[in-house]
Amino acid sequence: MATLRSSRESLQVLDPVVEHKFIIPVKRIHDGNDVSFFLASRAYADIMTFVFQLNASMFPRKLTDEHRATSAAKEWKLQDPDISFPPIVQSLAKLIETLNAIIDEVPPDLGPRRFGNVSFRKWYELVIERIPDLIDQHVPAEIFAPSSKLEVTAKVELEAYLIGSFGSSQRLDYGTGHELSFLAFLGCLWKLGGFPDTENGVQERAIVLGVIEPYLQLIRRLILTYTLEPAGSHGVWGLDDHSFLPYVFGSAQLSPPISKPSEIVTEGSLANAPNPGDVTKLNVVQRERQRNMYFSAIGFIYDVKKGPFWEHSPILFDISGVKAGWAKINKGMLKMYNAEVLSKFPVVQHFPFGSMFVWERDPAAVAIAQSVHTANQPSKTIVPTARPQAPPLRDPLSETASQTTRAPWAGASGMPAPFTASSRVSSRTPASVPSGPNQPTKAPWASATSIPPPVGTTTAPWAASGVPPSTQGGIPNTRAPWANKKPPT
Repeated sequence: MATLRSSRESLQVLDPVVEHKFIIPVKRIHDGNDVSFFLASRAYADIMTFVFQLNASMFPRKLTDEHRATSAAKEWKLQDPDISFPPIVQSLAKLIETLNAIIDEVPPDLGPRRFGNVSFRKWYELVIERIPDLIDQHVPAEIFAPSSKLEVTAKVELEAYLIGSFGSSQRLDYGTGHELSFLAFLGCLWKLGGFPDTENGVQERAIVLGVIEPYLQLIRRLILTYTLEPAGSHGVWGLDDHSFLPYVFGSAQLSPPISKPSEIVTEGSLANAPNPGDVTKLNVVQRERQRNMYFSAIGFIYDVKKGPFWEHSPILFDISGVKAGWAKINKGMLKMYNAEVLSKFPVVQHFPFGSMFVWERDPAAVAIAQSVHTANQPSKTIVPTARPQAPPLRDPLSETASQTTRAPWAGASGMPAPFTASSRVSSRTPASVPSGPNQPTKAPWASATSIPPPVGTTTAPWAASGVPPSTQGGIPNTRAPWANKKPPT
């Protein structure tokens, strides 16, 4: 049994009075049908509730009248000395520091290799060996029930999610599914009552800045040290090879200030915030990456990729042309996280379900239609290809969250394109665009009819029909638009 943490809608905390039966988290998603069930499950609802909580906490806050003489809003920056972290956040940061130090014990193998460095497996083995003791050292013992009365303890569930958050030692890769596992680890701590009850997003903000950001820094070092491959990457059609959450929380950092989550707007930016188009300016990125999560993630892309930004990161480049501000980008990122992470079989197939993220249908969930993507995954039964439909986002932080509400920016169809054509610059194509297959691609959700591309710009294969694959009934032709032409000499 669980009770709401406070009068505001938030991730539920387990009732300490009622005995809770913990179970070993296990894999439940085996085919496309399971993805559809997941999107209507209690686990999915809890994940999105937690994401909304964390996201809302990162919006700048309006200051009280006595402070407005000096500043109109308080923004949340990385490494801000004015932000204090509670003891559990400090302890979790030390846990991450310890994991970081283990990298020094296992230098990368110098032998020839084609993919990831095999020394990552040694690092992973050491982590698995030490995780039980690290949890004992850095997680408050009072959040655990007496283990003598339980067949499976809460610690077992925590270990499963934490161990799954560093990548795959078998495939030598890392991706957004592993990032999701770390989010679940923090969600479990929240459900166990590990974070004191405070108002106005103080604890959630501490989680993002004091735990998630150090975790991302650890992951980036692992990727660089052991050359981990992207897991479940969509290539140039994906937002980022490895991470997604820093783009959500980083865009919230630069959005207009609020007093409470219900005041979140859908357009606009924080005063003096960098322009979204500044992601293409290396000097601005290097400056802003020290204080903003979005630019920190962009900075890492510059660390690992060479060449024009529009060429190696076309989706982020396209997003940089949004004219309606960082709030518009933030709401689009939430939609994309729902559609491109939680709704994709390759990403969520390894996510385990226990007693805190439950594989049970959510009574408040709407029926989820089978999608083109899930219909073409392995299935025990023949599943007809149906019109794809991602689940409507129910904003748990809205004032009407007691009803089954959609997020304030969700359209009638549930999941409109994350960034509508009206919010984008008329053309984001660089002045000099080479001809042939190396031209920049448009985002898969970009409207093919509302903004005509510049002459010679290669668009998605379905651009001629004006209907993206996410709204077609069948499987789209994925051949490159220039495939029938002679390759350039």
